[in-house]
Amino acid sequence: MHCNWLGVYPALLTPFTKDDQLDLKVFEKNLQAQLQAGVHGIIIGGSLGEASTLSESEKETMVRCALAICSGKIPVVVNIAESVTQEAIRLARQAQAWGANGLMLLPPMRYRSDDRETIQYFRSVALATDLPIMIYNNPIDYKIDFRPELFDALLDCPTVTALKESSRDVTNLTRMLNRFGDRFKILCGVDTLALEELLLGAHGWVAGLVDAFPKETMAIWHHVQRGEYEEARAIYRWFMPLLELDIHPKLVQYIKLAAQEEGIGSEYVRAPRLCLDEEERGRIVSLIRNAVAKRPVLRSF
Repeated sequence: MHCNWLGVYPALLTPFTKDDQLDLKVFEKNLQAQLQAGVHGIIIGGSLGEASTLSESEKETMVRCALAICSGKIPVVVNIAESVTQEAIRLARQAQAWGANGLMLLPPMRYRSDDRETIQYFRSVALATDLPIMIYNNPIDYKIDFRPELFDALLDCPTVTALKESSRDVTNLTRMLNRFGDRFKILCGVDTLALEELLLGAHGWVAGLVDAFPKETMAIWHHVQRGEYEEARAIYRWFMPLLELDIHPKLVQYIKLAAQEEGIGSEYVRAPRLCLDEEERGRIVSLIRNAVAKRPVLRSF
């Protein structure tokens, strides 16, 4: 399965049972909803998937489960978010052995590396695997800004083929396109900027609220691809209060709750995260239900 980084790639949730075990039944239910909506690929164990709390065996279980469900229809991508270079290399090779089709690679965790160190980290992992790699730039959350000009140092790494752009600086998209053309595919990584970046030429969207609303997310994508911008704008404006859940520190709890409200998820999270208290939960449920009550009628694609 070729990973071309075009289209909508959900950053999947990791469902847990009440007793803190992987809930593969809920995982399959959500993944089937994504497949039915027509997503173009999936990402396992990202930030939204509570990567830092998962054991390696749990990641392997989810990857193998996803590969079986997807059955070669779409690529399965594994997130690599490690503190030690050699461990990132080892996990990249493990993901390839599990059968993954691509990698999403974060900069070093915990240590705030400088430009030279970040470049060396990315190069070391990229040269150790044959899988296509999407670099994840999110200086807001991870405090390391992998700016467009730094990709010059990765041009000779054939496995580095994409960027998940989450800096909140929309002009980075145009800077990348001006500097590199189509050498790197660029995917928007912030739900509240998705339509803007798709209209500016982003090749795809690593989406969060798609975990609860796959049909609405895909409708925006299809309308943009067809040049039906008014239709895309109408859905996007309806969607925005929900999309803003993606940029809150409790995005995991909020989006899991939204997926549960839609019948394709579970609100259980893994400590140190806790499920929302009564007041906060009530506020978010109200927001979700108010939006759902006004959800737009979608065209079939």
